[in-house]
Amino acid sequence: MKTTVLVFVCLLGHVLSWGRGDLEKYGPFQLALHSKLIKCEHDRTLNLDVSEIDVYFYDFLRNDVETFTINNAAKGILSLSELDKTKKFIIFVGGYKSNINKRTEERVRDTFRNYPNSYLIILDHSPYTNDRQGQIKSYERSVKYVYYIGKALAQMLTDLKEGGISPKNIHCIGHSLGAQILGQAGEIFYQNTGTKISRITALDPAGPCFSNSLIQEQVRSGVADYVEVYHCNAGGLGTTSVLGDIDFFVNKKGQSQPNCGTPLVPGIFDSSKAAKCNHRACIDIWTATVHNPNWFLAWKCDKYKSFKKGQCSSNDVTIAGFWNPGNATGVYYFSTDGYDIA
Repeated sequence: MKTTVLVFVCLLGHVLSWGRGDLEKYGPFQLALHSKLIKCEHDRTLNLDVSEIDVYFYDFLRNDVETFTINNAAKGILSLSELDKTKKFIIFVGGYKSNINKRTEERVRDTFRNYPNSYLIILDHSPYTNDRQGQIKSYERSVKYVYYIGKALAQMLTDLKEGGISPKNIHCIGHSLGAQILGQAGEIFYQNTGTKISRITALDPAGPCFSNSLIQEQVRSGVADYVEVYHCNAGGLGTTSVLGDIDFFVNKKGQSQPNCGTPLVPGIFDSSKAAKCNHRACIDIWTATVHNPNWFLAWKCDKYKSFKKGQCSSNDVTIAGFWNPGNATGVYYFSTDGYDIA
């Protein structure tokens, strides 16, 4: 079986002249073999309307949830009579096919429900990133909207700053396509204000349509005071590219996670279930750290093989996850073995 797989991969690479970056560009193998390949468009001249994005504002202490359209969100939030502008503003942006009622958004709400001195904001951009046109066309459409969703979020954050909320109190977290949206939001916010968001956490930034794109189309170092990137399905639904001030590669090469049924050649022969499991694991792993400040120790290391052999045990160490102190840079590896991630 192994020989057959390797021969087929070699033939595939020869016939289509695909390299690792191309497989990443088009995503998992079953997506690449669809009737047509993904067309990736990052056009900033289309002036696409994204006014149907909904912004959910959670004040858990007061058991209050407010909903605004994105163009009115800053004004609505600033008008709340009990708003404390000194609190931390945690903003979550989901990925392709996400919406406010999905499991991921529920996980994020549960994670920060009892986190003190903070507000949670979740964007629902599903009118522009749903899968109603079919897998390929819908993803192409979603990619086209990334810049414009990021621009609208940047304007909302700009208005919040002008209303007295410090960028130092803003922490943006994005998963997959949401992580790439934050790259645009951070860049445009800086252009608007001359200051940067305190932190952007990019959970397994989307690989298809971004891995081979220009760097300005991706989340990256410089779009916030500190940009941390977590890789969980690198080369599949996520990217292998080192992008942030710090990049964490989680478990096996940042490609596959425990209990996801990943095959011999991850990122190529993954079932959609395995790829999604690996991709989503970044959310579960990162959110688990909010209430577990000592999870996870990560070691600076050039290669996974060296990390696995213990050859980086004397290198610099930092804490991954929510409590990452934000002073480490470079490529780090960590394992979740032995931790109970619900």
